[in-house]
Amino acid sequence: MTKAEIAEKVYEKIGFARRESAEIVETMLKIMKECLEQGEKIKISGFGNFVVRAKRERAGRNPHTGQQLRITSRRVITFKASHILKHAVNRGHS
Repeated sequence: MTKAEIAEKVYEKIGFARRESAEIVETMLKIMKECLEQGEKIKISGFGNFVVRAKRERAGRNPHTGQQLRITSRRVITFKASHILKHAVNRGHS
């Protein structure tokens, strides 16, 4: 699903103008991005958590050539779905 499709769903379900719906989605994503850039955790009840984690430098290898290399330290974003979301996704599947 794209940002445009999310904005369209907001338009359909809430009834805001299409332009307002797009602005709401864009603003929400901008706020989330700014929080994650600052290293803040985002917790959306009933949906899940976005967390920024620090990864240390480590040894690695190029899978094509087998050449050894160093993977630099960096920050990564992880998402952990809530139990409610997991249950909703798996409803009806065994």
